[in-house]
Amino acid sequence: MPHTNANGDNTTDDTTGTADTTPARADRRTLRRRLRREVPSTLGLLADPGDFAAMRRYRSFPFDAHCGYADYLRHVEALLRSLAAQGVHATVALFDPEEYADYCADHGLDADTAEARAGFTAELAGAGLPYRGQPIADLVPLLLDEAVRQATWEYATTLLAGVGSCADCGEDIGQASFERAAGALKRLVEGAGPGHHHLVCSVPTETEQLVAVLHAEAPGADSRPRIEGREGMDFVTVLAAGIALGGAGGLVLRSTSEGCPDRVHGWRLDRGRLVALSAAAVFNAYCTDADTGEPVAPEPGVEYCPGYEVDDPDPHH
Repeated sequence: MPHTNANGDNTTDDTTGTADTTPARADRRTLRRRLRREVPSTLGLLADPGDFAAMRRYRSFPFDAHCGYADYLRHVEALLRSLAAQGVHATVALFDPEEYADYCADHGLDADTAEARAGFTAELAGAGLPYRGQPIADLVPLLLDEAVRQATWEYATTLLAGVGSCADCGEDIGQASFERAAGALKRLVEGAGPGHHHLVCSVPTETEQLVAVLHAEAPGADSRPRIEGREGMDFVTVLAAGIALGGAGGLVLRSTSEGCPDRVHGWRLDRGRLVALSAAAVFNAYCTDADTGEPVAPEPGVEYCPGYEVDDPDPHH
């Protein structure tokens, strides 16, 4: 169970080996406990039984063949609860055995040591999620979603960086596409009006399907929409990649307002532009099974609405 943190307190006298109960020693122990609360911990979590089995091939791994994955998760949860009870901030990140092996090979480390696992885990802290007392069964899917989100953002960013410059004017196409996507998102949410808005952007590429999801709140006509910073950045990056690539793609916006039916709007990416779909096209897209092509009954309480103009009316690229 990879876990990095500061060393615990030593409650015995350094020279005699007997407990020192002097006031000065007690004060030092109290100070260390208080300081410990300001030293964060990171725990590397194995996401499934396959990853757990891969780590058990290391003799130094704490869990032997008699311990199953469910037992491992119980131990992890108990440790996290113990840290929380001590007031220690804990972060949980996915521990990938293949990435760990690569890390050890790149750094010349013996993979079959606790020190190597701790070093790798320490580098995962920025990609983890804070532990707030949630059950470990709820935390695993959140970590997997976070890993997918991070990988999607990294791939979309790589695509934007590799598009190059305009042959006519020399403008950076990736940067220009990002600015257009940011403007389009602003107009998307503003045009939807008050309510809770759920947006999904899908962009197929040569190797994988990029999907970004965004939730935005627009409290009222006179209030600025609230968009989560990281969610907004991910969404704009994926949309920008679709604009820059100039291929197919789509965007759906679903709005929910109290006392009103849900409204669904849609757009398609066509040669680097977001083109509004008609109400009939939105209905057909929502009411057709994507795998079989068979019709699907319309969802009750939902209005299928046309898209509206959100893209730059005269994009350079």
